[in-house]
Amino acid sequence: MRNIAILASGSGTNAENIIKYFSNAKTANVSLVMSNKRQAMVLKRAEAHGIRTVFFERNEFYVTGKVLRYLDLYKIDFIVLAGFLWLVPENILKKYTGRIINIHPALLPSYGGKGMYGDVVHKAVIDNHETESGITIHYVNKFYDSGDIIFQVRCKVDPSDTPDSLAQKVHALEYAHYPKVIEDLVVKLPDFSINGPEETKNN
Repeated sequence: MRNIAILASGSGTNAENIIKYFSNAKTANVSLVMSNKRQAMVLKRAEAHGIRTVFFERNEFYVTGKVLRYLDLYKIDFIVLAGFLWLVPENILKKYTGRIINIHPALLPSYGGKGMYGDVVHKAVIDNHETESGITIHYVNKFYDSGDIIFQVRCKVDPSDTPDSLAQKVHALEYAHYPKVIEDLVVKLPDFSINGPEETKNN
């Protein structure tokens, strides 16, 4: 059974959907939800499902290594970003190479980068008269929205769409696909060594 940590900054609807998906799964479970915002609704949603939660400050993420120590403490195998707005620091990227993914509410490489999240993305898509949008699930690196793409799925953008109505279409895709993609990746994970992932030796 693999242990998943979710990092989120906001309301946590995607996080809760992932928690529910894995609540009865035999492949993995959500062991930890962490947020850089003390009052983020995602922490309350996680607690309601009996999931451990941790609030952390910028210094604990980027300087002291406290967040990485929590990941070690709870034996986390895989990290999922779900509406998390900070770049991941080098120490975590190094240990969790190929084990950190994010979801973006548009078809990358378009409409990505710093500041491009939520309704800002949907408004930009509509303002540019795009005929389709969608979601992109990708690996995380040291730059915003630039890691290798794992999965994309599209939806139609109608002339009558507003940022709100487009957001609803995109959210539906997120809820339908993100947990399944996570599970597909998790079941293929090699075991962790003390210093990071290594191939399972006795299989």
